[in-house]
Amino acid sequence: MICFPLSIGQLRPWREGDEESLVRHASNRHIWNNVRDFFPYPYTPRDAHSWVRSNKSYQQPNNLAVDINGQAVGNIGFTVKDDIYRYNAEIGYWVSEDYWGRGIMTQAVPIMTNYIFQNFQVNRIFACVLEGNIGSMRVLETAGYTHEAIHRKAAVKNNQYLDEHIFAILRAEHRELNSSSTNR
Repeated sequence: MICFPLSIGQLRPWREGDEESLVRHASNRHIWNNVRDFFPYPYTPRDAHSWVRSNKSYQQPNNLAVDINGQAVGNIGFTVKDDIYRYNAEIGYWVSEDYWGRGIMTQAVPIMTNYIFQNFQVNRIFACVLEGNIGSMRVLETAGYTHEAIHRKAAVKNNQYLDEHIFAILRAEHRELNSSSTNR
């Protein structure tokens, strides 16, 4: 089973029994304000059951639970794109507001980035961050992602047009970042 240690907790596959914790931590307007609308709010037990069921059976999962003290308190995952973007993966993540500012995603994003590059035919990993989500932007920059673009007023959230910030890292950049950190 794929598990990655964090300074507090771990990243691990989703499993039955995570539903109650998922509802408790995901049903938060502050989280929903920073993610895409397909992430439900309020987050119901039915949503949690569907999420866990759809993610627990993969040999090589593309979503991992952020587990702290046995409780699923967040998610980090990715989607490999198709057609002319088939060598791109979009990474996304969230963590319970109870754990904001503790460096969890600062650890998790590089781990997931390594996992994607090691296990999938991907040349570029990118993330889309809504304006105002400074914490997420810092996480990506710390992980070696480059701020590539701002799609002006490209997103709609809470009936407001928002800028979408695009961050990305290429396989070659990742390899260079890892080789320079191991040579220190």
